[in-house]
Amino acid sequence: MITAEPTTCAIITRAQFQGFVAAHPEVAQHLIETLIRRVRVATEDVKSLALSDVYGRFVRLLNALATMQEGKFGVHEKLTQQDIADRVGASRDMIGKLMKDLVAGGYLRIEDRTITFLKKLPPGW
Repeated sequence: MITAEPTTCAIITRAQFQGFVAAHPEVAQHLIETLIRRVRVATEDVKSLALSDVYGRFVRLLNALATMQEGKFGVHEKLTQQDIADRVGASRDMIGKLMKDLVAGGYLRIEDRTITFLKKLPPGW
C-alpha cells in the first residue's frame, strides 16, 4: 500500500480498544460524532450520484474544494481530469468537455492544473 503522506500505523486488539474506551468515555463520544459526520457525507455523495447530473456533481466538487489563495478563488489542489472524473463518477472525456466549455465561456481559467474561478458557474450546462 502507498500513502500520499508519511504515515505511522499501529495495531491494537479489540480488547485493548474496548479497555481504552471504557477508561476514556469521551473517546467514544468523539468516535460517534465522527462516524455521524462521515455517514452524512457518504449519504450526500450517494444522493448526489443518484439525483444530480455530471455537471451538477462537477460543480459541487469544485465548490467544495475551492479556497482563496494569493487573492485568487479556485481549486489549488493539482487535479488531473481523471482525478476529477473519478471523484464525480464520470468519464475523463466528459470532464474535459465541461472544463473546455467553462473556460471558453469565461467562467474558469486553468493553468498548471490549478482551476481559478473567473465568475460564478452557471446553474446548468
